[in-house]
Amino acid sequence: MSNIKWIKLSTAMFDDEKIKLIEKLPEADTILIIWIKLLSQAGRTNANGYIYLNENVPYTEEMLATIFDRSLNTVRLALKTLKEFGMIHIDDDSFIRISNWEKHQNVEGMDRVRKLNAERNKRYRERKKQQLLEDKTDDVSVTSRDGTEEELERDKEQDIEIEQDKDVAQIIKFWDKNGFGVNNIHAKKQLLLWLDDSSFKDPSEVILKALNIACENDARRLKYTEGILRNWQNESLLTVEEIDKNHKNRNKQAVNQIDYDPNRDRF
Repeated sequence: MSNIKWIKLSTAMFDDEKIKLIEKLPEADTILIIWIKLLSQAGRTNANGYIYLNENVPYTEEMLATIFDRSLNTVRLALKTLKEFGMIHIDDDSFIRISNWEKHQNVEGMDRVRKLNAERNKRYRERKKQQLLEDKTDDVSVTSRDGTEEELERDKEQDIEIEQDKDVAQIIKFWDKNGFGVNNIHAKKQLLLWLDDSSFKDPSEVILKALNIACENDARRLKYTEGILRNWQNESLLTVEEIDKNHKNRNKQAVNQIDYDPNRDRF
């Protein structure tokens, strides 16, 4: 799933004994700000409380200092304190995870979004079935043109849903034909959530690009594909054009950084 736009904070969080103990420490305010920032970052990553740059690269203390706009020593102090209080866990590979993440993630909100999407898709399928039964007669077109404002709005909504249906079909077709696993229904459903729950401006194009990259790297897996999408979203690369431009700039920088000595490196 793509990153969520909210996290759940209890109004009684400052009554928690750990928070009260932290408030008695030097740099207490800064430590608590970094705690909130870690919760927010975990929401952006949306990986069961883990915080990372991508699934293979954990955030270093230096990276967090840059992202949080705090000094390195302050970040180190905050991480050390939060780890000692059992509020975060840092594994052997330096990946940070929020302890008891379910307390902070708005599971109810996410479930509500899923149910609304499911109901919308169900309504669309029912309308589409009815259209097929009516065989798309000319009368239906006349009704759409001369109908009430509510009917016209419903037709407009249906047109949008038809476009979304095409996007779904295109993604599933690519998935099935390129070895990601025809029978892996759960993974396909998980990937399709990015169509409705992401900040990409044209999510279907971006998803297809991520799938292409996964194929090129012989990594035909949901986890790898979602890692690509999450990285782009975290870097605010929201269109294929922005992604391609960023890729070209990185390649150009890599070429410029090559240490070439004409005497040493001549053939």
